[in-house]
Amino acid sequence: MQTKIEKISALSALAVNNIQEVASQDVGFLSFRERLALSNISREEKKNEWKAARIALKSALDQIDLPYPGFYKDEHGKSHPKDGHGYVSLTHTRGIAAAIFHKNMPVGIDLDYVRDKVVNLGPKFLDSSEMEFLQSDPLRYTMAWSAKESIFKCQGKKGISLRENILLEPFSESDSIIKGKIYHSDFSDHHYQVKIEVSGDMVLSYTVW
Repeated sequence: MQTKIEKISALSALAVNNIQEVASQDVGFLSFRERLALSNISREEKKNEWKAARIALKSALDQIDLPYPGFYKDEHGKSHPKDGHGYVSLTHTRGIAAAIFHKNMPVGIDLDYVRDKVVNLGPKFLDSSEMEFLQSDPLRYTMAWSAKESIFKCQGKKGISLRENILLEPFSESDSIIKGKIYHSDFSDHHYQVKIEVSGDMVLSYTVW
């Protein structure tokens, strides 16, 4: 997937980075707490992934003319702005990192490569009704996994099972929107619309509450 910055609305934007391309970029915009967290990452690969996601977040904020306030993680592992204004989600996979920000509403974002082995993992994250319409297709399985990950990140709490608590409506590989709902939990009765983009063997998904 190519590096990109997308302004979703006046209140929201996302950015996707090639990790190696931004690994040497300056990150002087980070807060003291974030610089400390970065310095404590020992593996170079993990350090570059962390940096690339924050650089993507800075690019997204620049798109909607907002300053970078610094971010921290809560007890669920979800990032929040230090100034208390806005919502963020970060993701990375091999060679690529991305971030999404919305000024007023929770967001979730995910990146995944399409791999044949995801079909074998289906029973771990899919309801039987979902496996029926996905028909063992690796692309559709990856789209489903990514959509559920975006929904999971958007709701922001631990204890939600991708298989038992998130149900997707039928979709095809040509669809750009996947609809889903969290059920059988305290976070039920909200319907999500997940934007899906497929580029080569990469799937990008994101949702805004």
